[in-house]
Amino acid sequence: MRDYYLRNELKILYVDLLYDYGIKSRGINSIGQDGFKASFENLGHDVQTFYYDDYFNDICLLQSDLIEKAEILAPDIIFFSIFKDQIMQETLLRLKERFITINWFGDDQWRFDNFTNKYCNLFTYCITTDVFSIPKYYALGQKNVIYSQWAAIDKHSIPVSEDYVYDVSFVGGMHPHRKWFIEQLKKNGIHVEAFGHGWPNGPLESKEMNEIFSKSKINLNLSNSISYDFRFIFHSIKSFITFFRSKKDKSQIKARNFEIPYFNGFQLTDYVPSLDEYFVIGKEVACYTNVEEAVLQIKYFLENDELREKIKKEGHLRAVSEHGYISRIESILKEIQ
Repeated sequence: MRDYYLRNELKILYVDLLYDYGIKSRGINSIGQDGFKASFENLGHDVQTFYYDDYFNDICLLQSDLIEKAEILAPDIIFFSIFKDQIMQETLLRLKERFITINWFGDDQWRFDNFTNKYCNLFTYCITTDVFSIPKYYALGQKNVIYSQWAAIDKHSIPVSEDYVYDVSFVGGMHPHRKWFIEQLKKNGIHVEAFGHGWPNGPLESKEMNEIFSKSKINLNLSNSISYDFRFIFHSIKSFITFFRSKKDKSQIKARNFEIPYFNGFQLTDYVPSLDEYFVIGKEVACYTNVEEAVLQIKYFLENDELREKIKKEGHLRAVSEHGYISRIESILKEIQ
């Protein structure tokens, strides 16, 4: 059976959002399109799509159209990437009865107890990016759990090495903690050029983002979970409210951890559990746990070009060989029995 999934063409129904968070103005959901979907196709499988962006105002029609599409196509696998409750539990159970269904649960670090636990038994297989959530799946009776991870979009071209334009950069949406962190760096004489939704520089296309990685001496990876640093909590009313209201109370590995080195950038990231399963810390990636450590390392690596370039090269080689989406999808198919 395992060889069947690796050697034979599968008919896959891919269910996801076409646009980032379902918002057209934010652009294409590149992880879904160029990561998951493209990887299935590059492995030789027949992929048909069902995008549910346009159904937000008609949830009932979404259920009937999805069921109809599945029954007509009769796929070997239905691969979901659901992030809210648009697809009803009854619909998922009905599809599970007839087809092999899989869902990507990419935020179990902070969403398992208020999201995943309601849906995990509605799929044949569940994919989690959080190794510590696997016992929670088992406790709920879901034994078909695949441990995987975010990755770099290997469909995109790696930028040709150029002269550096930025000493320190950050790419990611503006968040109160990220804003505060960058302000603390500025107070220590470190200027960070920030890109993404909410920053003055605005968002970037994927190609532009990858070029920023290669043009920056140091690429910061900053968490958008709440911080327990009292300086952040009492920094402003907004920070105080964010601390108590945000459900995202744990940092996690994200695609950016793999994208930066894959596209030829040196990465300085907040340490998150399990990161050392994917990179050798100190050899392929540099990590910090607080602002003071980040300041210390930024100044150190800006002054030590040779060491920084060596870590950058090792991280790049590791990411290219192991951490593209096609490697993730291939491993997932191996797990299906």
